[in-house]
Amino acid sequence: MENKKYLLATDLDGTFVGDKEALGRLLQFFDGSPDEVALIYVTGRHLSSARSLMAEEGLPMPDLLITDVGTAIYRGDLEEDLDWKDRMQEDWQPRMIAESAAFFPALKRQELPDERRVSFTVSDDIGAVHEFKKALEDQAIAHSFIFSSSRDIDVLPSSAGKGNALEYALGRYARDGVKILIAGDSGNDRDMLSLSHPSVIVGNAQPELLEMDPCENLFLANENCAGGIHEAWLHFYGDRRESAG
Repeated sequence: MENKKYLLATDLDGTFVGDKEALGRLLQFFDGSPDEVALIYVTGRHLSSARSLMAEEGLPMPDLLITDVGTAIYRGDLEEDLDWKDRMQEDWQPRMIAESAAFFPALKRQELPDERRVSFTVSDDIGAVHEFKKALEDQAIAHSFIFSSSRDIDVLPSSAGKGNALEYALGRYARDGVKILIAGDSGNDRDMLSLSHPSVIVGNAQPELLEMDPCENLFLANENCAGGIHEAWLHFYGDRRESAG
């Protein structure tokens, strides 16, 4: 990965995945490019769920896999980055977070294989989201709070998040000066789309992303899912196949 000049860091559900024909065209486009494109998948799914999706959709193996909303990083051989894992454990108190959430019946805890994050779904009571967030703050529990897609709550270690994880991964594994495109479709992608790198909000994005302040490096695609990634890639980097011909 450290030798590749170009890099795509993308959310999976609703971004890289969601339109098979558009994804096929994007991958074919990358295959025909003169420079190999490194892939980083940045997902809210846990590892086994991400691997299942990759198998079901026939996705190429990424150079790096960032899971659980940025709380875990795996290299291409799916060996975990232990330095990042240790960082995630600093001041992390998942049991206290769960105990606080128990006072809000509208929050349904998601079943996860470990406690890297504490996640919930909520419906018909958005007020409970704000009350829960305030309760965590009042208890001075170190955390990062993400509400996305009008239903998903992720409570993470304070230094977690897709943006922080991606920044760490780029600094540790990518070549200097790599040309990157970041792609996302929902609120838990906001922090990585705000890193000032060329980024794309795909056409089918959740409304919360459309509230982001416009900037030169943030592209709003018309096409959905992988089609929007392809559209943004051409916007930022053009078709390098033509220049190589």
